[in-house]
Amino acid sequence: MNEPEESLDGPDDRRRHDRSRLIVDVFYDGNDATGVAATTDISVGGFYMNTKANIPEGSVLLVRIPFGDGKQVVANAEVVYSNPERGVGLRFQSLSEENRALIERELGGA
Repeated sequence: MNEPEESLDGPDDRRRHDRSRLIVDVFYDGNDATGVAATTDISVGGFYMNTKANIPEGSVLLVRIPFGDGKQVVANAEVVYSNPERGVGLRFQSLSEENRALIERELGGA
């Protein structure tokens, strides 16, 4: 029996994508939680969001991540782990090629 390749149960699990330190605000909405948080850890696979909001694992949020030149990524992201009172780890769901290219460009990997 093979386990799913994308199993992410905690912050120490292996990631498919290298994450970079890029400090940006993230606007989020979903699961009775709406607000603005900061991320310092992002990749085309997902990101970690610093927030004191209690957002349970499995929640799907609509996130908006503004970048320079008026460009932004708007996508759904699933909470794959939660650190209560500290933040949540999110995995992008169906990231468009345009959004993927924008994140890669902002991270200097394009």
